[in-house]
Amino acid sequence: MRLDSHSMYVDNLDLEIIRLLIKNSKLSIREIAKSLGKAPSLIHSRIKRLERNNLIKAYTILLDYRRLGYDVYALTLLQVDGAHIVEVEEVLSREPNVKAVYDITGEYDIAVISVFKSVSELDSFIKKTLKTPTLRDLIQASYSE
Repeated sequence: MRLDSHSMYVDNLDLEIIRLLIKNSKLSIREIAKSLGKAPSLIHSRIKRLERNNLIKAYTILLDYRRLGYDVYALTLLQVDGAHIVEVEEVLSREPNVKAVYDITGEYDIAVISVFKSVSELDSFIKKTLKTPTLRDLIQASYSE
């Protein structure tokens, strides 16, 4: 299956490998091969091809932030001067509590997902963000827990 002229050819085996790795990126080549009833050498070559073609860019983990003491999850919606959206996103993405920054459409321009150990930490983050000279005049923030 080729999605467009910029995409690589992906068949059902590639998709099955991807699905398994999405569920558990720690699976070994042997485990994937056994699960799919294929030779490990075939699975290895397919994964390497997917990596070379940047379809698989990285292997990662999902943290349980609550177990690390982060009990406050925040969605902050920002209205930003359109000429500065990328600049604001770049500054916010460097904040340690920020886990995701998204462009959105509608009343707001940016959605920020962040985690904090307390509501007072969240409050400090919002106040710091609104005091940052490069951001101060560009955003209006609202948030919910």
